[in-house]
This record gives sequence, structure tokens and C-alpha cells, in this order.
Amino acid sequence: MAKVIAIANQKGGVGKTTTAINIAASLAVLEYKTLLVDGDPQANSTTGNGFDLKNVQLSLYDCMVNDTPVNQVILETETPNLHLIPSHLDLVGAEIELIHHPNREHVLKKVLEPVSNNYDFIIIDCSPSLGLITINALTAANSVIIPVQCEYFALEGLGKLLNTIKIVQTRINPDLKIEGILMTMYDGRLRLSNQVVEEIKNHFGEMVFDTIVHRNTRLGEAPSFGKPALLYDAESTGAVNYLNLAKEILQKNNMTKIKNQDKIFETDEHVADQ
Repeated sequence: MAKVIAIANQKGGVGKTTTAINIAASLAVLEYKTLLVDGDPQANSTTGNGFDLKNVQLSLYDCMVNDTPVNQVILETETPNLHLIPSHLDLVGAEIELIHHPNREHVLKKVLEPVSNNYDFIIIDCSPSLGLITINALTAANSVIIPVQCEYFALEGLGKLLNTIKIVQTRINPDLKIEGILMTMYDGRLRLSNQVVEEIKNHFGEMVFDTIVHRNTRLGEAPSFGKPALLYDAESTGAVNYLNLAKEILQKNNMTKIKNQDKIFETDEHVADQ
């Protein structure tokens, strides 16, 4: 059965979709069968994997609202071992349409159940809100990764998200764990970045991933080419950061395969943007 990880933060611009795309691609490249679920109506995880929304006939909306079988919606991506449930702007209306649905918080979990045994990981890209679709993602997930940018307002809204996670744990999904807090958009040349990392680690300790994602031009360019960073420029700092993060997640969950025990690329914290 797949380990289901939601990528969530209601604060926009923290690298949430970038994280979802690149964690999923990294796990896939490491030969773990991975399903990326685009739970954001902006559909950036869909376009970031090379799909034109005009050509997407069925999406997560159809699964959640119209009971379309999930097997009819899943798409193969260019990345080996990586499949996608695409999103669409229609997903904006799903929260209203599901408002009177019995067990409305469990709709996504029910959608994913038929294919859970087909994958090692299911990664859910959540929308930048704490609405019903995000609650569905947290209900379906085993754990949640929280991306936090290395900027001045890093802690803004984090308490609200942690409170929502606690409510979900108490009322709906008692098995939900916090996989980790991920520091993103790090620039070692800036004192502020180092101060934010220190502050987050002081607050949250071992909840913070060792891997830090550096601010990186290639990482920003890759979605416009419809590719994860690993396919766009495998040697870029961003691609290496997310590959290391995937390996850290595998090690944390005792899931590392012997054939993938290759040397983890190291990046200097003060590496220049590539």
C-alpha cells in the first residue's frame, strides 16, 4: 500500500508545488512507483509535468464530484515511474458541490483507495488554502510535508496550519503525522536566510528536514518547460536538493532499496545559484 504524503501550506509562494513536483519526480527516478495528485485548481503540478490543460479531458474534479473511476483519469508523465492525476480550474467549484456530501472530508481518500496498492508513494499537491480539498488531502494522507520559505514572514500562518493538522488528527485522521518542515528558497549569502533557518530549527527541532532547498534559477525555469528539475537539468542545485530530500524521506521511513544506496550528492550551503 502506498505511503500518502500531502504537501501543504496555506501561505502562497513557499515552493509548495515545486516541492510536490520534484519530490514525486525524485522518488520516481529512484525507482519507486509514484502518483502525483494535483489538488490545486491552479493546476501547476499538471502543467509543470508537460500537460496542456486544454487537452486534459478528465481531472481530479471528475473523480471527486462525478464519481469518475480514478483509473480513467491517471496520466503517464515523461518521468519513468511517475503518474499524475491532473487538476483543472473546475476544482474551484468542488468545495461548494461537496458541501452536502456525506463524509465530505473522505472523498479523496475513497478516490485513491482503488489504486493505492499500485504505488509506493502518492504525493498530493494541496491548494494554498485550508478549504475542504486540503482537508480531504490531510484526511487521505499518512503524513504532511510543510514547505516554509527562508524569508521574513516564514512563521506567518504556520501556527494556523499546525492547528488545522491537529484538528484533523483529533477528529478525522488520528494516524496523520508531520513528515517534516522543509526550508525552501534558501540563499546562504543572505544573513536573513540563515537567521530564519536557525529560528525554525529552534522552534521545531527534529521536525525540520536536514535537506534545505536553495534558491535556484533552474528550479524556477523547469515548470515553463513542463519538466521536473531532474529532467530539465539533473546537475542543478535544485534537482540535487530534491533528490537528497527524497532519499532523506526514504531513510526516515526505512524504505531505502539496496540498489539505491548510491552516494547522495552534497551541496555546499553557500553554493552559487546555477
